[in-house]
Amino acid sequence: MKKDRETVKDKLRAEYKRSDFPEGLVRGKYATRMRESSNIVVLRPEVAQAFPNEDAVNNALLSLIKLARKMNYPAASQRGIKGETTT
Repeated sequence: MKKDRETVKDKLRAEYKRSDFPEGLVRGKYATRMRESSNIVVLRPEVAQAFPNEDAVNNALLSLIKLARKMNYPAASQRGIKGETTT
């Protein structure tokens, strides 16, 4: 008795057609949601080149916030940072 061949239905195609999506295609379907509730920040290219990774960016910004708080800069004390108290 021969074994049945298993068909692979989850294989990606090289090319898709509009007819492959019967509900239709919607451009920017999640764009509003990303703008409203995302924590993604896009850096300018010249700023991104100054930092090797996200930890370096976070450390630099946290240092700047601490310095601003020491100098009583108003905007730095308006919002608290998780794990720190505002003065």
